[in-house]
Amino acid sequence: MGTALVTGASAGLGLEFAWRLATARHDVVLVARDRERLHRLASQLEAAAGIRTEVIVADLSVREDVERVADRLRSPVNPVGLLVNNAGLGLNQEFVGGDLEREEMALEVMVRTVMVLSHAATGAMVERGRGAVLNVASIAALMASGTYSAHKAWVRTFTEGLAVELKGTGVTATVLCPGFVHTEFHERGAIDTSALPEIAWLNAEDVVAAALADVRRGVVISTPSLRYRTAAAVARVVPRSAIRALGRYRRPLDVAGAAEGGAGTTPGSESSR
Repeated sequence: MGTALVTGASAGLGLEFAWRLATARHDVVLVARDRERLHRLASQLEAAAGIRTEVIVADLSVREDVERVADRLRSPVNPVGLLVNNAGLGLNQEFVGGDLEREEMALEVMVRTVMVLSHAATGAMVERGRGAVLNVASIAALMASGTYSAHKAWVRTFTEGLAVELKGTGVTATVLCPGFVHTEFHERGAIDTSALPEIAWLNAEDVVAAALADVRRGVVISTPSLRYRTAAAVARVVPRSAIRALGRYRRPLDVAGAAEGGAGTTPGSESSR
C-alpha cells in the first residue's frame, strides 16, 4: 500500500484512518482545512509510529485547492498507493428555502472532489499496476435524507462503476457505507441525534478496521457491522415509498442554537465521516 493520502484527516473517521495507517507503518499525506490540527497530528504520528508525514492544507470546496491535492496524487515521488476520500460535511438544512451556496459547497466537497481525486489517483495507480481507492459514502445512500443522501448515493454508484472499470488492472475501488459513527460529524454539523438508541452507533475504530480489511480483500461495498448490513439489505428490497416515508433521520435545530454549535455550521467546514 505504501503511502496513503487521507482527506478530512483532522477529525472523525479521517483521524482514525490516519492513525490506523500510520501504526501499520504506512507513510501518510494528511489533507484538511485546519492547519494547526494537521501539523499537530503529523507530529504525533511521526513520534508514535516512526513514519513520514506530509501535510496539505486545503479547502476541498475550492477548486484550486483540490487541484493541488490531485497533483500530489499524480506525483511519482513517494507515490500514493491508497487514496481515502473521506472529507464531508453536514448542512442541517432543508433544501427548499435553504442556502443554495452551502448546497453547492457540499456538492463540491462530497461529489466533485471525490471524482477529481479518484481520477488523479487511479490514473497514476493503473500505470504502476497497483493501488486502491476508498471512498467514504454512508448507509444514507439508500435513504431519502435530502441532498446528503443524494451525494452519498452518487459516491456509492460511482465507486461501483469505477471498480468494474478497474478490474484486471491491479487497482481496486471500495466504497465504505457506515451507519451512525461516534465522531465529531454530527456535533460539528449541529445535527440532533438525541433520539437515536445506542445500538444505532458504531465505533470509529471498528469502522476503519473493517474498511481497511475490505480494501485489502478487494471488496467493493464495505458495510461495517451485521446490523447495518441487514439494514442495507432491507432498504434495497422494500418499496421506495416506504423509504420515503421514513423521511430524514435528523431534525433541523434552531438556527441560533446551530450557530452557537460551532464549526459544522460554517459554510465550508469539514467534518469526517
